[in-house]
Amino acid sequence: MNEFSRGYAGSQTMDMSVDAGLRSFMLGVYNKLGLGLIVSGLLAVATSQVPAVRDLLFTVQVTQQGASIGLTGLGMIVQFAPLVLLFGSMFLMKNPTARGAGLLYWAVVSSIGASLGLVLLIYTGESVATTFFVTAAAFGGLSLFGYTTKKDLSAIGSFLIMGVIGLLIAMVVNMFLQSPALMYAISAAGVLIFSGLIAWDTQRLKATYYALGGDQRGMAVATNFGALSLYINFINLFQFLLMFLGNRE
Repeated sequence: MNEFSRGYAGSQTMDMSVDAGLRSFMLGVYNKLGLGLIVSGLLAVATSQVPAVRDLLFTVQVTQQGASIGLTGLGMIVQFAPLVLLFGSMFLMKNPTARGAGLLYWAVVSSIGASLGLVLLIYTGESVATTFFVTAAAFGGLSLFGYTTKKDLSAIGSFLIMGVIGLLIAMVVNMFLQSPALMYAISAAGVLIFSGLIAWDTQRLKATYYALGGDQRGMAVATNFGALSLYINFINLFQFLLMFLGNRE
């Protein structure tokens, strides 16, 4: 990235062209991310509010102690589909195309959106909306920081990825322990980790744009993968913040 900058340091016109290209590239990523969030929201409403669809994915049992919400067999498949898609793509998409990356993005968005109906069944609509706007504001600030900072954030990338792996292990353990205290600790760590990932991924996308050197095919693929990374960060930050800001039905 430094070598790239030095190569263009003598040409103001070229700098302006590169900056315009970078802005166009990032705008494409953010537009796809925004559309993905809209689709997810619509699917979440459909799977939580349309009885015929809701009953295919979720089970709702009302007792004297309150409502108990679970997953049907199909609901379990939808819940774990994003992980299967993401891990599968690591082995199957060795030389990804823009079409393949786009299909992966929308498949992940659709499965996560459908599973988010569970969130709307557990938490009040008002608290979900409030948490979403808090997440959006935090995402905007963190992404802007990643885009504008001169500090190299690559050093924290591997640390954050290891943090995600640690979170997954802790969540699996807590499935058996059912400890509220551990869940709050996991949520607090999740907020910090995915906040860092938003800034890191944004800066990484800038570096990717420079590395592609105007390759339109590569940028089309990177737009989809960039939107996917930021979408996953956004959704995870939203869900972890719900542990602190969400009010249960």
